[in-house]
Amino acid sequence: MAKLLQVDFDFNGPFGEEMATALVGLAESINQEPGMIWKIWTESAQDKLGGGIYFFEDEATAQAYLEMHSARLQKMGVNDVRGVIFDINEPLTSINKGPMA
Repeated sequence: MAKLLQVDFDFNGPFGEEMATALVGLAESINQEPGMIWKIWTESAQDKLGGGIYFFEDEATAQAYLEMHSARLQKMGVNDVRGVIFDINEPLTSINKGPMA
């Protein structure tokens, strides 16, 4: 069953276009992660937060990605990575046009 992974962490930038330019290689590599269907990148320059919402094929691939990504962020100096794996209520999500594929 598909799972949603929400990740956020304290982040001092870059944000916006500068972030998009700096992290294009990382974004491209994420497409190669097992079980990953899509990602929405999240950022808040005001609150100094970075993160993302991910859609994975199943809980095992979401959990494996969370563990790998947390370790990668820690190597970059990010110590407090918050990640939660959610079930998706597909009937309600469909009503609200949520991307399920």
